[in-house]
Amino acid sequence: MIKNKIITISGRVQNVGFRYYTNQAARKYNISGFAKNQSDGSVYIEAEGEEGNLNEFIEWCKNGPTWARIDKINIQEGTIMNYSSFLVK
Repeated sequence: MIKNKIITISGRVQNVGFRYYTNQAARKYNISGFAKNQSDGSVYIEAEGEEGNLNEFIEWCKNGPTWARIDKINIQEGTIMNYSSFLVK
């Protein structure tokens, strides 16, 4: 079953390649949606995919790439948007 999650990640997540590596992880786990930097220094992600793949992607997000530091992650249910790919905005 396809699900949509809205993920907001705070910490040292900008200027460390977080969105680039998030895109790589999204491809690995067959996730569509997007990631974008927020003005408050967080990264906002809309992720859509099969529930199992989405759970694995979220687990990846909890750690992020080597240079990132995750202080807080907020996950909410989102509305299915039928994204066709994953974009970095």
